[in-house]
This record gives sequence, C-alpha cells and structure tokens, in this order.
Amino acid sequence: MTTLETVVINNNTETKATLIEKSRTVINDTAFFEVVLWHLPSSVPGSSHPFKYRLALVVDGVCVLRYDNERGKGDHRHIGNTEEPFEFTSLEALYEAFQADMERMLR
Repeated sequence: MTTLETVVINNNTETKATLIEKSRTVINDTAFFEVVLWHLPSSVPGSSHPFKYRLALVVDGVCVLRYDNERGKGDHRHIGNTEEPFEFTSLEALYEAFQADMERMLR
C-alpha cells in the first residue's frame, strides 16, 4: 500500500490529509472494485471518525454497491438504487461488510 500526503481545501483553510489507499482490483472480465481511503485531521460532517472513504463495486460499467461517507450524510451504503445508513465502527469492519455484500452480489 502506498501512502501519499496531499493538501485538502476545506472552508478556505488548508489541512493535511493522508491518502491511505487508492486501489482498483479486477474481479473478472466484467467486474472490479475500488477502494479510496483518506485519514483526515478531523471528521467529515455527519461522521464521527477521521476517515473519508469510498468503496465501490462496478459490474458491467455500473456501480452496483458503494460504501461512502459523503459530507453531511455521514456513513452510508448504496445497494443498487437504495441508500441506507451504515454504522462505522472500524476500518476493518467497514471492509468486512463491503466484502460480504460484494460476495453476495457476485454469486
């Protein structure tokens, strides 16, 4: 895993954010998943932890599953056209939940 440091502009102030992971994993000829994970100096509004993340499963060019914590919405997941809250407890639990949903969808 490569760690990069960058500057994120929030409310006209510069703060350092650390990119923990940005990866794309090919599952087969029609599917892949992406993980983007940042460690921030403070939480995203709506979340209670210092991470900004997006985990997405794309099948046949369509995002069918996504976990993210959009500003103001907090932690949630999208399954197809449905959006529902997700309780973030740890990065490990986030990845495990995403992995379990991915496996169910790819059966």
